[in-house]
Amino acid sequence: MTRYLLSLCLGWLMLSQTLHAQVTLKPGFDPIEYGQLLSLTFYGSSIPDSNQRKMVKDPYQLNYRSPETGLLNRWQFFVRNDNVGVIELRGTIQQLASWLENFYGAMVPAKGMLQLNDSTRFDYTFSEDPKAMVHAGWTIGIGHIGPSIVNKIREMYETQQIKEILIVGHSQGGALSQLLRSYLHYEQKAGRIPGDVFFKTYSSAAPKTGNLFYAYDFDFITRGSWALTVVNSADWVPETPFSIQTLKDFNQTNPFTEAKPILKKQKLLVRLAGKIIYNKIDRSTRRAQKRMGKYLGPMVYKQVKQFLPQLQQPQYAGGNNFMRAGTPVVLLADAEYYTRFPEFSQFKFSHHLYASYSYLLKKHYP
Repeated sequence: MTRYLLSLCLGWLMLSQTLHAQVTLKPGFDPIEYGQLLSLTFYGSSIPDSNQRKMVKDPYQLNYRSPETGLLNRWQFFVRNDNVGVIELRGTIQQLASWLENFYGAMVPAKGMLQLNDSTRFDYTFSEDPKAMVHAGWTIGIGHIGPSIVNKIREMYETQQIKEILIVGHSQGGALSQLLRSYLHYEQKAGRIPGDVFFKTYSSAAPKTGNLFYAYDFDFITRGSWALTVVNSADWVPETPFSIQTLKDFNQTNPFTEAKPILKKQKLLVRLAGKIIYNKIDRSTRRAQKRMGKYLGPMVYKQVKQFLPQLQQPQYAGGNNFMRAGTPVVLLADAEYYTRFPEFSQFKFSHHLYASYSYLLKKHYP
């Protein structure tokens, strides 16, 4: 009996340790965790104070830094002292190629292929919904870094048994973090990433990455608050890109898509007035979308070709109905905030950088 009880206790202890090892990351917003990751995206260290860095060992240690690739994208892999991996995606840098990735705002299907150069084809899935669309420029970004990130995840799984991974990015890096999370989900589903690796994502100051049906898919695969999108309410970057909703962006059961047959059944005056209003609304949104697609698609592509001469122009999806994705965490700017960071500052990024985000984080989550 004693031997049986001892075996039972040892078995329970081993099971408890195994379960504990699998629950280091918790769902939902952790302000301390986000604060460390926010500092990591700006300073390459979770300790923002340069003097304190000299006295305190950073719990996040750099394991790998990628070369610049594509439109000057770069990512880093850190290992936290509790054996949690961190994939950090760099945001926009002050070079034209990096900005063009943002401006290339036409939409492409969320499942498709890009021919990045004569020898490199990028097959991707960000959503299996045929109605889902995503930002062309950031899709190119993931095309250049996604496969190498998958290889790194497998390497760290095999060599250091890292099974929990944080994904973080600020600004352009925030947009990339969402597309990367979607990409990794479907890579894992296809068996190219071990099934017991799981992810938590912080998309900081991220612009909108896809349409409503992409957002639905993203929020579903990260359900339970495993993907947070953190915004300063005074920051203009999360408001971009422009969103234009046309009748094509509705589900087929939406009554607005069947407005013409319904109007035909109405009395003459109602039918005429309704048809005039309906046609004006429909025509104006379609024209706006067509114009936006032209400027942010083929015209920007010509500029992108200067930096990626072998990139083949992708098939556009014909939409611009950009929507936000992820569990929202709003850092609300109030009157006290605007005394420190004036609303109409000539520096247009004053509400977008570390100081403003860190201030609101400490204010709302002391």
